[in-house]
Amino acid sequence: MSTDTKPRQRIERLRQSRAVILPSMLLCDFGNLAAEVARLEAVGVQALHLDVMDGHFVPNLTYGMPIVEAVRRLTDLPLDVHLMIANPRQYIRQFADAGADILTVHAEIEDNVTEILQDIQRLGIGAGLAVNPGTELQGLEAAIDSCDLFLAMSVQPGFGGQAFNPVALDKLRRVRQQYPTKLLEIDGGINQKTIADARDAGATLFVVGSAIFGQPNYGQAVGALEAQLGEQRAVD
Repeated sequence: MSTDTKPRQRIERLRQSRAVILPSMLLCDFGNLAAEVARLEAVGVQALHLDVMDGHFVPNLTYGMPIVEAVRRLTDLPLDVHLMIANPRQYIRQFADAGADILTVHAEIEDNVTEILQDIQRLGIGAGLAVNPGTELQGLEAAIDSCDLFLAMSVQPGFGGQAFNPVALDKLRRVRQQYPTKLLEIDGGINQKTIADARDAGATLFVVGSAIFGQPNYGQAVGALEAQLGEQRAVD
């Protein structure tokens, strides 16, 4: 286990927050990564979400450890790293060393996801379990028991332009009722129209892409989302 206590301290900050909007860095301007992180920090963002795709588990191919490491050098914000990859067991230590505070793996991988979650926790960081819209919770009890964070996908990962699937809300309600201490996160199609429903279903972590990065003013975009959650913050 890592002796670095910062990841657990950052996770505890997330636990103490009623609502955390996590910009999905997949849509940021990577040519100006430092400026993007600075802009997000300036408007009061509390954590960042990084999507790692391998072109196999999902059709798209994104980035790996070097980007996670680069973002960690730029900020002390919690880094929530979502591994949409077929064989996460081979890479969890490298991502932890790169600076991830939470590593989320998918229930749908062809491996023992419960063991992988426990391996992640032994590294001293948070372990997340992601569940796709078409995956039932039945049979995942051991994995949910072993995770710190439960991520309900409200779109099928790896495909753009999909509509928000409310089945994610049903899963959030069930997990919140059965596991009241888990961090609950939702990812996919989160915007001003859907974020309040996700909050009402039990989510406290909201991954947001185009509703922030597709807007000219990040402060106004984050403020509008927080207004839907009943959060009050000055908007630049």
